[in-house]
Amino acid sequence: MSRSSSQHRSPQQGAPASSRLSTPGRRQFLQLAAAGGAAVVLSAAQGTAWAAPAAGRSRCYVLVVDGCRPDEITPALTPRLASLRDAGTNFPAARSLPVMETIPNHVMMMTGVRPDRSGVPANSIFDRAEGVVRDLDRSTDLHFPTLLERLQERGLTTGSVLSKKYLYGIFGARASYRWEPQPVLPVTGHAPDAATMDALLAMVSGPDPDFVFTNLGDIDRVGHSDLSGTTLRAAREAALADTDMQVGRFIDHLKNAGKWDSSVLMVLADHSMDWSIPSNVISIDLILQSSPELQANIAIAQNGGADLLYWTGPEPDRAAGLAAVEQLVSAHEGVLSVNRPADLRLGGEAGDLVVYCRAGWRFSDPYVASNPIPGNHGHPATEPIPFFVSGGSPLVVKGAVSSEAARTADVAPTIGGIYGLKPPAGGYDGTARSSAFTS
Repeated sequence: MSRSSSQHRSPQQGAPASSRLSTPGRRQFLQLAAAGGAAVVLSAAQGTAWAAPAAGRSRCYVLVVDGCRPDEITPALTPRLASLRDAGTNFPAARSLPVMETIPNHVMMMTGVRPDRSGVPANSIFDRAEGVVRDLDRSTDLHFPTLLERLQERGLTTGSVLSKKYLYGIFGARASYRWEPQPVLPVTGHAPDAATMDALLAMVSGPDPDFVFTNLGDIDRVGHSDLSGTTLRAAREAALADTDMQVGRFIDHLKNAGKWDSSVLMVLADHSMDWSIPSNVISIDLILQSSPELQANIAIAQNGGADLLYWTGPEPDRAAGLAAVEQLVSAHEGVLSVNRPADLRLGGEAGDLVVYCRAGWRFSDPYVASNPIPGNHGHPATEPIPFFVSGGSPLVVKGAVSSEAARTADVAPTIGGIYGLKPPAGGYDGTARSSAFTS
């Protein structure tokens, strides 16, 4: 399934008439025309060359439909996604990995390794060095090489089109070409899918990287709304239909541009979604109020359906303190389990205890009112995800269903296998899903 490296040309050679190039500092910026005449600005390292079409070239695209449940892809609601799934190889037993949140699972997709090796166990952690709870949204938080830079070592070009600000932050300048999400909605911190797709189409029309990683965030952001009412349920369905339309735009563009027959598409979600009623809220800080000495020595990083707990008290008291915390927290009716990070392969950044809630519940810390969002993920109820490989490339097995237990960490070894990329030092934790491809 491997292919040879692409030939290259300088950015000025062969650039579309609709593009402009500037090179302030160490980066160059490309301004490309998008649908409707809007401008899309991409950045790249100074001197990055544009890939020229080559015989036998494979184009690979990973499309993450953030927060989508597998049962939401149907011919009636999402016809383009359903058709794409049925035309390729589907993995209906696919699952997200702990913690079932956006940042860690996108990192697992691009590295192929679990959080104990990447350093990214959740969206939010307690940073012991800084003494604060914060998002893992810095490029320095990621401690493992990704496909985005490893493919460049093979002479290939890569792109990232990520709708969420914190995803753009953690992946940083690793791709050959990057789009910084804009316009970013003030509450959600993400760019709408229409703008994200405009950027993806501009990137494919312009520098045309060999591999592009894309996050479409609308389904997730609307999914955090309360679906108990008909109006907001309609909003969720509208988001699904709109994202489906955006995916259709991409498929149509590849076909119209003559690129479909060389394209492999991996479509999956980073997690699914679970909803809770207002009374099903767990505040671990409130639980610990019955034991002030414990409450004073625990920091909590809330991740919707999972809370990460960190012992901040005297070291000699750690073991007994954590045992007491586990006993108190486990007694709450909404708590599913209390886990050690090592058992979930989360690494030291995840703290000392990881608490999962039951389906239909959510965490809200430090106060009961801190997390008013009924739609959440991070806990085992949100593991099931859509995961399928499709596209016009002859490499793709058509119309197949696999019983393999695909995982988000399988993306990097699968894409790497197409390009003949060797596993990283220490190997992958994920598995190449070679059953989706012809031998």
